[in-house]
Amino acid sequence: QVQLVESGGGLVQAGGSLRLSCAASGIIFSAYGMAWYRQAPGKQRELVASITRSSSTSYTDSVKGRFTISRDNVKNTVYLQMNSLKPEDTAVYYCNGWGPDIIGRIMDYWGKGTLVTVSS
Repeated sequence: QVQLVESGGGLVQAGGSLRLSCAASGIIFSAYGMAWYRQAPGKQRELVASITRSSSTSYTDSVKGRFTISRDNVKNTVYLQMNSLKPEDTAVYYCNGWGPDIIGRIMDYWGKGTLVTVSS
């Protein structure tokens, strides 16, 4: 059974920092690309950052220079370090993983999300 479990969300003041974690189980983590998405109230879900299995990273423009995605293939965990947080970063943050199952099909998995609230 595949699980992606996010943690680390919470309430923080503008300018503060949070680190989100996503622990994966049931997949060959090192073979998976991982990403963080977010969905603010009344808005569509958007891609925030991604990291490939070779650790190449990409970011949406609004978080470049403030957020850092990383992965630990020993702990089967992907992280999102968020610095200089702004009220507009308030959203539910979701972990996503994509990669092969045991017979080679490309699968796409989601966590249940963790809420980040940034107060002004």
